[in-house]
Amino acid sequence: MPSKKLDVKMNGLKRILYNCRKATYLIDKRLIGKITFRETVELRIHLAGCGICRIYMDQSQKINEMIRQLLKTGEKPVITLDDQFKGIMQERIEDHLNRK
Repeated sequence: MPSKKLDVKMNGLKRILYNCRKATYLIDKRLIGKITFRETVELRIHLAGCGICRIYMDQSQKINEMIRQLLKTGEKPVITLDDQFKGIMQERIEDHLNRK
């Protein structure tokens, strides 16, 4: 029969393996600054078994890099909506207002 100490360690390992919320938090925290050695180990264990969080990490890193590049250039992007999209949105707004 396994000891309680072993059960506690296994439960802790399971929490690390199945806790995507904490993993994404650690991924974001690491992109902003530093994480502790323990957090690094926990994240590596989780990422070894979770492909979704690995994808999230890759995408987050790419988004961060794109934002840094954008901020370095100093150019303000021109963001506009095309006329077709504007028309669709206007129709939706009018439909919603006419329901009341």
